[in-house]
Order: sequence, then C-alpha cells, then structure tokens
Amino acid sequence: MHMDKKKLHVVIADDEPITRMDLRELLENAGYIVDAEASDGFEAVESCREYLPDLVLMDIKMPFLDGLSGAQLIQDEKLADSVIFMTAYSDRKFVDEAKSVEADGYLVKPIDEKSLIPSIELAVDRSRKMKKLRSDMEKVSERLESRGIIERAKGYIMLQENMTEQQAYDYIRKLSLDKSLSMRRISEIISMKSRV
Repeated sequence: MHMDKKKLHVVIADDEPITRMDLRELLENAGYIVDAEASDGFEAVESCREYLPDLVLMDIKMPFLDGLSGAQLIQDEKLADSVIFMTAYSDRKFVDEAKSVEADGYLVKPIDEKSLIPSIELAVDRSRKMKKLRSDMEKVSERLESRGIIERAKGYIMLQENMTEQQAYDYIRKLSLDKSLSMRRISEIISMKSRV
C-alpha cells in the first residue's frame, strides 16, 4: 500500500550500475517512478534540479562528490522532499554525518524490498509533515510580524491625527482598499513616514 494516489518520484544515486538497476526494478515494481539515475553526487544534484523528486536514494561513498555533500546541496536548495542514504557502512561516524545533513533515513546494504519500501514510506511521510509544519510556522510568524507593523502604524496615526485606535485601524484599512495594497504594506509606508 502506498502513501497516496500520487506516485512517488525518485532519483537513485549510486556509483554501482548493478545496484541502481536492482533499486530501479524494486521501486518500479512497488509503483514508484524513477526519474533518473546518477553515478555520483554531482549527477544526483543535477537530476534533482531537473526533476525535483519526492525522494533521493543516495549512496554515501561515491566519486567526485560524495553522497553527504550531495545531500547537503539537495537539502540547502530544497531540491527533494527526502533523502535516504544507502551504504555498506554502519559505523557511528557515518550515521552521525548522515544526521548532520538531516537525512531522512539510513539503510545498510544489501537492501531488500521488505526494508526499503517501509523506510521510504515513513521517511517521505515524516518529511512532508515537517515541511507542512515549517510552512505553517512561517505563516504564523509572518502574521505576527504584520500585526506588529500595523500596530506601530496605528500608534503613529493615533498620535499624529488624534484618532482612536478603531479610527486609526479603519483609516489604514480604507487606504489599503483605495490603493489596492495590503494593510501591512500601507503600514510599512506610514512607518517610513514616521521615521522622517
């Protein structure tokens, strides 16, 4: 059973062609769409720039640009929802490095479908929930910031024009409607005026 009606898009990054072929087969049999295969971190980043996949399955040890550096670029540029590392190494050093680039999962090779598919489903689901939470927090933060800007402008108008709080609010609101600008933008302009 898959996460939702939308099929997951995946980029596979591994320097071993046979591993990529096996993973592609597993993923496609499970109903995922493999957008691209990459043999090193550079190709992985470029593929992600082109396809913006839901998930990148990435080997840690690859030539040119390793998986950790590639994953960091992918995370920084928000090129994929989730990154899951695949590696033959299970020592603490690699796990800690994977955590430092905020990987969503860590699978030790050889990888079988029984562990791969549930790991993907959980990682992408968790990643999407975190993304939504971040977005919701940004909206709340922006609303609070807007409210503060409007409050300052309201205070300035109340002092300058000897208006009540409600009158000052209505004044900003009317200007907003008349000028087809947000109340925040009107308040920013009023606040600039107050600094002159």
